[in-house]
Amino acid sequence: METITEKTREKKAVEAPGDNEDYVIRVEKLKKHFPLKKGFFETLLSREEATVKAVDGINFAVKKGEILGLAGESGSGKTTTGRLLVRLVAPTEGSIFFNGKDITKLTESEVRPLRKEMQIIFQDPFESLDPRMIVKDIIAEPLRVQKIGRTEGEVEERVKQALVDVEMVPPDEYLFRFPHELSGGQRQRVAVARAFVLDPKFVVADEPVSMLDVSIRAEILNLMVDLVQKKGSTVVFITHDLAVAKHVCDRIAIMYLGKIMEISSSDKLIDSPLHPYTQALIAAVPVPDPSYKRTDVISGEIPSPVNPPPGCRFNTRCPYAHDRCLIEEPALVEVEADHYAACHLYT
Repeated sequence: METITEKTREKKAVEAPGDNEDYVIRVEKLKKHFPLKKGFFETLLSREEATVKAVDGINFAVKKGEILGLAGESGSGKTTTGRLLVRLVAPTEGSIFFNGKDITKLTESEVRPLRKEMQIIFQDPFESLDPRMIVKDIIAEPLRVQKIGRTEGEVEERVKQALVDVEMVPPDEYLFRFPHELSGGQRQRVAVARAFVLDPKFVVADEPVSMLDVSIRAEILNLMVDLVQKKGSTVVFITHDLAVAKHVCDRIAIMYLGKIMEISSSDKLIDSPLHPYTQALIAAVPVPDPSYKRTDVISGEIPSPVNPPPGCRFNTRCPYAHDRCLIEEPALVEVEADHYAACHLYT
């Protein structure tokens, strides 16, 4: 797969690119804060309402046909970002441009026609499929909602082709099965087929293989990459596994506590990471060598997104943190050609 990278060469703080037909998704200063319910005593004392800063001011863009990985620990804001992109949740601040159109201000009725162009594959195939529906109806549902197919026969033919696309053949063997009659891998294939049956321009894949047996993960990943290339879709691929991200993605963005720490081409980011957090994530990847001694470059627990540390979000765990890191938030800047990092070591 050809690696797709940005073409900006100046060392400057990253902003979302301007209107450009090559960008399917463009995000500017995107935030999502979830309010926490106040308890009895907090209400009595009139304390300010606390919020979970799940996504806290991020900028990025995804080119047509590109697979952008979002990676990081649990609680970094990856899944919330993915749900924001397809408008399953509304942002607190910021803008999301889909094919140049700001979709953050649209009402649900205005978003509905866009659903055929924007789809999501959820992490858990055991919960994302309705157990009361047969495979045929699960995959056909998006077609019927969007009124695609003049006859039921046309709808069924598209469903069969979708099953062929995910290598569930012969398709007639699966049409009338319920989800509980399928294996975990087959269920996720159905979920992938449902997402791609509308030929969407943009897909969010939220850890689509993390719940599957290791033996079939590669099959599903290769299948998805082939489908993306065949359909010409653009994908944001969410994962905590950097080895998977390198295999699947053209570029990878590393998230931590609602911020983007680093972004670059997959090969460059994995082989030559700049940010201490990225270096720590890569150091944590298992190595099949019993003589290899791992160097601990990260310590402590991820802070609460309710009260993130001032300055750099990573300063409580970073081995290189200094005074500036404690008070000043680093901008995401281009350190090397097409390689961006938010770290005071480079500014």
